[in-house]
Amino acid sequence: MLKQFLLLQSFSFFLFNVVIVGGKLIGGGFSAEENPFTPKASLVRYWNKEIRGESPRSEFLISKASPLNAVDSATFSKLAAANSLPTRFPDFCSAANLFCFPDLGASLEKHDDDVKFSVYDQKNFTNYGNARAGGADSFKNYSRDGNVVTDSFRRYSRNAAGHDDKFTVYGDNSNVVEEGFNSYGTFGTGGAGDFTNYQNNVNNPTSRFTAYSDGGNGRSQTFKTYTHDANAGNGQSFSSYGKNGNGAPNEFASYGVSSNVIGSGFSNYGESGNAANDTFTSYGSDGNVPQNNFKNYGASGNAAVDTFANYRDKANVGDDSFSSYAKDSNSEKVNFVNYGQSFNPGSETFTGYGKGAEGNKISFKTYTPNSTFKDYTKNGVAFAKYNASTTTANTVGDGKTVNKWIEPGKFFRESSLKEGTVIPMPDIKDKMPKRSFLPRSIITKLPFSTSKLGEIKRIFHAGENSTMDGIITDAVTECERPPSVGETKRCVGSAEDMIDFATSVLGRSVVLRTTENVAGSKQKVVIGKVNGINGGKLTKAVSCHQSLYPYLLYYCHSVPKVRVYEADLLELNSKKKINHGIAICHMDTSSWGPSHGAFLALGSKPGRIEVCHWIFENDMNWAIAD
Repeated sequence: MLKQFLLLQSFSFFLFNVVIVGGKLIGGGFSAEENPFTPKASLVRYWNKEIRGESPRSEFLISKASPLNAVDSATFSKLAAANSLPTRFPDFCSAANLFCFPDLGASLEKHDDDVKFSVYDQKNFTNYGNARAGGADSFKNYSRDGNVVTDSFRRYSRNAAGHDDKFTVYGDNSNVVEEGFNSYGTFGTGGAGDFTNYQNNVNNPTSRFTAYSDGGNGRSQTFKTYTHDANAGNGQSFSSYGKNGNGAPNEFASYGVSSNVIGSGFSNYGESGNAANDTFTSYGSDGNVPQNNFKNYGASGNAAVDTFANYRDKANVGDDSFSSYAKDSNSEKVNFVNYGQSFNPGSETFTGYGKGAEGNKISFKTYTPNSTFKDYTKNGVAFAKYNASTTTANTVGDGKTVNKWIEPGKFFRESSLKEGTVIPMPDIKDKMPKRSFLPRSIITKLPFSTSKLGEIKRIFHAGENSTMDGIITDAVTECERPPSVGETKRCVGSAEDMIDFATSVLGRSVVLRTTENVAGSKQKVVIGKVNGINGGKLTKAVSCHQSLYPYLLYYCHSVPKVRVYEADLLELNSKKKINHGIAICHMDTSSWGPSHGAFLALGSKPGRIEVCHWIFENDMNWAIAD
């Protein structure tokens, strides 16, 4: 009887005191109803076993533990072991708090009358508006302010006559957006498609237009204020756009303006078209490294007019490729006006441009160098005000009129970390979709290597060339990249793996820190009390930054010769404390590339200066305990 009592007492102590270290609660604890066999409970026990001493932000890591209950964790672990997770994919994504695109089933809804879609979201439109005569469909405030947005338009407005489609404020202010337009407006006569304020302020925009307006007759398409202020992403893909069309004007105005690393691909665009009229105005202007690829654009066309005005104007670098552009065409007119007048020179490649064409007029006015013309037609081409030299006032090392893409305060010098200093704070808000770690019992059964990409994409329902396909490929490829000089790195998808990496580099006596909140973002703040970690001496540290992936994935790395600081951040006027920031200063930058944003912002070269930056929201820093 006494033995049973002691066992009961022992289990009771385990249940309610497992998170007690040194007499202090560090992990949030359990209520009497909570199961000690959940992934969160397992993580708390692992922390207590592996970490010595106290860490003020341990609850921050534990809050990212998998929300799966004990039963679901065991169920999905068993499915993962049997390679059967895809059969329960929606349930798995929901229960484990993952980032997944929903599987949209085909919608065969029919609307005979004009329809206005307002404040609408996540829809698959199949065979919608086919063979419609006249009228208009309007999509307003559609899929706006969403986290993960995916919409599909297949065979939309096909064979319609005089039918208008309007997309206004579509997909704005969303995080990860994937829109697919397949056979949109194909063989339509007359009418117009109007995309206005489309995918602006989106973090990872992707749109695919396949067989868009092919075979159309006199149908116009307009893209205005499209992907303004957007960030990264695959951009837009136009494949077989307007092919075999007749008299179809297409206008791209203020497209991709002020966006960061946005790519556009035009493949077989306007091919074999008759009297097409395409205008690109303020396309990619003021952008950061815009990349555009025109392949077989306007090939075999007849009497087409293409105009590129203020294209990639005032952008930073950027690359354009024109392959077989206007090839074998007849009487085509192409005008490049103020093309590529970027701050820092980019590159343009023209291969087989205008080759085999007859009666063409191709004009370049106020055009920049760094251009390559290969296998280019020798007739009918005029170059006016072609800049033989480039202005380099804003190239690496100037540090004054550097392009706006180096956000003020993103990089700074160590001397700025002095009490009373006024410093611009960058936007430290987390832009990633909200996700959780997977428990070790599941993640050890999932593939994660470039050799297993096909299997990974099958598990997470990532279609070929889809946004998720690109996200998975990019993350896995980056994780397999060899470390830079002096770097130790590892990608971790479980909190236990992060603990293992940090302790393998720093030992078990470590402290986890992160910036307290996002107050002060994009504002000027005053540096308050500053404390140098490990006495402000050169030290080892491990920084962990999020990577975009279906489950919570961190890129953790340690680089030599750093100093770590924590500092109170004060409101500019009241001097009231609003945040507590963590900053890391890299004292040896000799192995960094000369075009690194830090040198563009601070105006120096690798190895000449130290570079500091803040730890952003939901990123972490591990350091040896003082």
